[in-house]
Amino acid sequence: MPHHTSLIAILCVGFVLAFVLGMVAQRLRLSPLVGYLVAGIIAGPFTPGFVGDQSLAPQLAEIGVILLMFGVGLHFSLKDLMAVKAIAIPGAIVQITVATLLGWGLSALLGWPTLHGVIFGFSLATASTVVLLRAMEERRLLETRRGRIAVGWLIVEDLACVLALVLMPVVASVLGTNGEQAITFGDVVVKILTTLIQVGLFVAVMLVVGRRVIPWLLEHTAGTGSRELFTLAVLSIALGIAVGSAELFGVSFALGAFFAGMLLNESELSHKAAQDSLPMRDAFAVLFFVSVGMLFDPHILVEQPLLVLATAFIIVFGKSAAAYLIVRAFGHPRSTALTISASLAQIGEFAFIIAGLGVTLELMPSEAQDLVLAGALISIMLNPLIFRLLDRWQARQDEGERAQQARDADAVLAADAATHHVPDEVTDHAIVVGYGRVGNQLAALLKARGVPVVVVEGDADRVASAREADFPTVRGNIASEQVMLEARPERAKMAVFAIPHALEAGEAIARLKALNPGLTVLARAHSDTEVRHLLEHGADGAVLAERELAYSLAEMVMATPPYRPARTVG
Repeated sequence: MPHHTSLIAILCVGFVLAFVLGMVAQRLRLSPLVGYLVAGIIAGPFTPGFVGDQSLAPQLAEIGVILLMFGVGLHFSLKDLMAVKAIAIPGAIVQITVATLLGWGLSALLGWPTLHGVIFGFSLATASTVVLLRAMEERRLLETRRGRIAVGWLIVEDLACVLALVLMPVVASVLGTNGEQAITFGDVVVKILTTLIQVGLFVAVMLVVGRRVIPWLLEHTAGTGSRELFTLAVLSIALGIAVGSAELFGVSFALGAFFAGMLLNESELSHKAAQDSLPMRDAFAVLFFVSVGMLFDPHILVEQPLLVLATAFIIVFGKSAAAYLIVRAFGHPRSTALTISASLAQIGEFAFIIAGLGVTLELMPSEAQDLVLAGALISIMLNPLIFRLLDRWQARQDEGERAQQARDADAVLAADAATHHVPDEVTDHAIVVGYGRVGNQLAALLKARGVPVVVVEGDADRVASAREADFPTVRGNIASEQVMLEARPERAKMAVFAIPHALEAGEAIARLKALNPGLTVLARAHSDTEVRHLLEHGADGAVLAERELAYSLAEMVMATPPYRPARTVG
């Protein structure tokens, strides 16, 4: 029996290369996406050495697209969009239009058909969610007016891409591969109307049936107590709806997965669904980026350097300048406009999906896909540098200008600082890391006993719940230095890690102890190995959840009449 197969080879080599190069990118303070894409280039047919199976790579990428879109739907927030709709919606539409026109202009110079140029330009218009959110979170901007505008802007771009993924197959079916009209105008209208009816039927079925069936299915699966079955249920919903929507309604995998995530987001079990499906989504997202890298021919960097630079210029400067002017036109200060521009000065996952579909449908030449990938690599690598330059610019501003910026652009932040953020006078408090099922009960118990509590949580909905309960709350990952410092660990007496990720908690505990050696740290674990890991990294105590539950149940058993010791009468 042979032990070497194409599938095993591409999975093993892809994951190993992605891990190694992702770590290198992280060390260089770049997005790990750069490492994943370079891993794909190394495993691709255009570089020497190992070459992954070119028939399997697109299939793995398709699964990655489904799970990526499922994740987008799972975290889609109409409330976030509505809060900044006045600028995010028109701003994103104008910026997408400008980027598309710039891309079309470059393609016209190359003699490409108009349709090819439009698809090429559109693929340069949308920023990477991963890169944008990481940059915002590192600078504690997600809670500010600037951060909310950027996130709302990104939501509009995502919706535009979802719409494009629906319409591109329609355009391909009614136009010839050379971009010339293949059928009559009436036939085009009929085809578009048919597609819109199919999409409408799919949406109606999902709203009527899916909204009831999906929560019911998850609730009953969760009732079995099997984590494996619950994870399988989430993945079955994502993949099943994606494939079913394509087979029954003729809509794309991407739209089906996006809608599955949106409906799942409405369920009370959405947090658990997101958490349990995250490892699988992350794994296939990595394979998606590796598969995209395999399609990239690095020779274009040498053979067509001017075209690559022109593409990168459109991404980094062209659409960013448009965003800057739009934000300023709406009356926002320069700091807000520059932050939005820097956030959007890159492209990522949706650009790859649009470009890949364009090549598959023969709506765009393969050379255009290489330019998109080269532009993405350059823009993602430059984005941290752009933000560092922006940070320095803001640091050089005089005190009066910063005060004006705070009044004009960060009024929401000022309100948050008074009501939500950790007060400067807080001291002798307990830091509760995680506001999930364990953390929220722990925080409430400590508060009832008069212990000052500061909560650290990354999930937006849980942050809102903590703040509604009147807890000073820091939003973000405790592993981030800025998040950790905002919780005032130097003045705290206790830190309790209520999150289930003991291995991740270890590094954060070590850093907390370095900041405040006298801090008492307790943590939650699920195995003896995790307990040892936590203690080795400085935890003063670790609670093995299953063991403590067993002790509590044993005490209750021994307190019942059949087993309770008889009292002695003196």
